[in-house]
Amino acid sequence: MSRNVLVAGETLIDFLPDRAGALEDVPGFSRRPGGAPANVAVALARLERTPLFWTRVGADPFGRFLETTLDDAWLPDRFIERDAEAKTTLAFVTHDESGDREFTFYRDDTADTRLEPGRIDDATLEALEWVHVGGVTLADGSSRDATLDLLERAADAGCTTSFDPNYRPELWADEAMFARVGREALGHVDVCKATVEELEAIGFGGATAESTSKPESIARAVLERGNGPHTVFVTRGSDGAIAVAAADAPWSAKPAVASVSHAGFDVDVVDTTGAGDAFVAGSIAALRDGSSLEDVLEFANAVAATATTENGAMAALPARGSVKSVLEDGPVS
Repeated sequence: MSRNVLVAGETLIDFLPDRAGALEDVPGFSRRPGGAPANVAVALARLERTPLFWTRVGADPFGRFLETTLDDAWLPDRFIERDAEAKTTLAFVTHDESGDREFTFYRDDTADTRLEPGRIDDATLEALEWVHVGGVTLADGSSRDATLDLLERAADAGCTTSFDPNYRPELWADEAMFARVGREALGHVDVCKATVEELEAIGFGGATAESTSKPESIARAVLERGNGPHTVFVTRGSDGAIAVAAADAPWSAKPAVASVSHAGFDVDVVDTTGAGDAFVAGSIAALRDGSSLEDVLEFANAVAATATTENGAMAALPARGSVKSVLEDGPVS
């Protein structure tokens, strides 16, 4: 089978809390596979669009567990690397009563910080149509150079490239470093999915009430930069998402910037971990299927909403049948 999408980035262990509350107050945790790019790759597989996946885990029990998990998801193992000298990253997740979560990472010189440039060969890149990366591997280590190198080479090879900044302040030296590296990554990207807060941290829009209440304005600011994405998705949690595409975007049939919005779907939220990754997978799958921007946004929101109805990031990623049920129920009125 031809694999014409490559997802690249971290695979890690999420420890999910037994109940809501601060980390120091939670009595116990459950081990779950995670990592934003890993979630995107598995979500694409469950949506019947199985990609290649480039990642690196430790040669430890957690790494072996993750390798088995990725194999069970039918992801090809060609670019799933095992690091004999580094541990697997751990992330402890806590959430409040509404399902919003925070992360505490154990990620000093772990395997996913040690990806190396050039690992994806030219022949593979030339056979691909789409390459997606996340922002965590840009935070430090050789993985920063490896991720930027992959984006640049993929763009040169004619791939559509997409990027989720996935800003985790704890992993960065400071916001200025995130802004600098984020802007560098955007220079090689066709499609960006982000929140208003992430785009503000990169340096767009400014921390104003207007940009918070009008995500379209900050998305347009990204497009107006010129050297960067032609399509920006801004996710808004329970309020849905918007998409803004420049006239030169391949899915924009209009002579000017196209802007569409979707209010999201009303579901019983259990855990929001991984919802953004599910949205990314839904948008990639729908864009590659040739859907209109309106239909892409609806489908991506449905995938994201469905992913919040169970605990865990990867475990809750839905198959197409579950997404279809949410679509049939209709969006928030």
